[in-house]
Amino acid sequence: MPSHSKSSGTTTKWLALLAVCLAAAAMPLTFTGTAVALPSIGRALGGSPVAIAWVTNAFMLTFGSTLMAAGALADSYGRKQIFLTGVGSFAVFSLALVFAPDIVIFDLLRAAQGFAAAAAFSGGMAALAQEFDGEERLRAFSIVGTSFGVGLSLGPVASGLMIEMFGWRSIFLAVVVFAVLAFALGWHALKESRDPASRGLDWGGALSFTAALGLFTYGILLAPERGWGDFTVVTLLAGASLLLVIFVAIERMVSRPMLDLSLFAYPRFVGVQLLAAAPAYGFVVLLILLPGRFIGIEGLREMAAGTLMIALSAPLLILPIAAGLLTRWFRPATICGTGLLISAGGLFWLAQIPAGAPLGMIALPMLTIGTGISLPWGLMDGLAVSVVPKERAGMATGIFSTTRVAGEGVALAVVGAILSMLIAGRLDANAPLAAIATAAQRLAAGDITMAANAMPGMDRVALVPLYSQAFSDLLLLLTGITLLTAIVVFIFLRTDAEETFEGEVEGSA
Repeated sequence: MPSHSKSSGTTTKWLALLAVCLAAAAMPLTFTGTAVALPSIGRALGGSPVAIAWVTNAFMLTFGSTLMAAGALADSYGRKQIFLTGVGSFAVFSLALVFAPDIVIFDLLRAAQGFAAAAAFSGGMAALAQEFDGEERLRAFSIVGTSFGVGLSLGPVASGLMIEMFGWRSIFLAVVVFAVLAFALGWHALKESRDPASRGLDWGGALSFTAALGLFTYGILLAPERGWGDFTVVTLLAGASLLLVIFVAIERMVSRPMLDLSLFAYPRFVGVQLLAAAPAYGFVVLLILLPGRFIGIEGLREMAAGTLMIALSAPLLILPIAAGLLTRWFRPATICGTGLLISAGGLFWLAQIPAGAPLGMIALPMLTIGTGISLPWGLMDGLAVSVVPKERAGMATGIFSTTRVAGEGVALAVVGAILSMLIAGRLDANAPLAAIATAAQRLAAGDITMAANAMPGMDRVALVPLYSQAFSDLLLLLTGITLLTAIVVFIFLRTDAEETFEGEVEGSA
């Protein structure tokens, strides 16, 4: 009987892991899948370029900005309860997206989907931390990370296939299936647990942080259309700055802050946060921009574009595991920094290839970028914990996840605005400013037909090379940022974490 009971308990906790993995795979699926469907969504629901941009930004913004808050709620009200609430809501909002009548409702549902995803992810990861210990916990978290990679890798091609066969709304039905299965398994297998020392959510910190990110993102999205000197844009960015100051002040005053600012006294911790942001502007933004280029500018079908995207994301299925094995011979900082250098080389290579080039020429630099970013991808979560004292590991993980996901949302807004400005600088300067702004935003989003309509006298033949030059300049900028991040990673993470903290603890004593 004891042996049977032990076997049953082992099976239950692995079913709990499967529940969280299903939810983890659904989240990037709804991100990369929507990127492939974005041109179809724009044609079906209409909307301004800013409204179309919010299709991706709304999800990433709410997901990233509420991860820490969701983790605090899980500790206070129950990890299983928050996971089930999150994944159940995720299924409901995903189903509602299938029937969204216009772009405004669609964007609001995407924002709600992000809130639900944060609850599901935070609750699920916190629950798994109670189910597994030691090496089993590391293995379980690695499997969850691999599930994210599966969603990112297979999302474009699966979504492209479904769009061509059943229409763009079908991709959200697939997400519903994943979420429902995750809910059923979680209901059965997860055990409820709470943190008895939890004092609830830091509401002031959570609200000010989320509002600051929201105002900043909205201001960045409006800037290409209205100009950086526009009163609304300036007000939004100033409001975001003020709310950030308020957030820091609140975190300094409360006894249990959402963000422990003292962690930033550790240079290695700062280095890991920069490492967490690196995939945002060197990889994740390409998951959105490249499908728009392939479908809208180069005229590929959704299925062909999704298949081509595999070159970028497929390395995530294998290389993160290989990076873990390489730590036997190389320091994590060396592996991560080298990966970023490889990724920067791929970005520079891709910048040399014009729109309309043979697909094989495009796939090789995409594969290089994916290969480079996959090396730090498998080590970042472990580094996030190792570079701070053990008693702060939970806080460090929450900050790292927030930096990574919220950084992706901000990067999408910033990079999209930069591409739009680069395009606008190449359009006919004699045209009305409003026409230039509209054409630039439409072209940046891959809508070459609407861009041509906004600029009389310019057709597809003239706009494609213009877009290609602007896209190449953007990639060169991203190359420089990635190179700079690689240098910082080599410098800030050059020593072993254990040696660093032993010295700091002895100094404090």
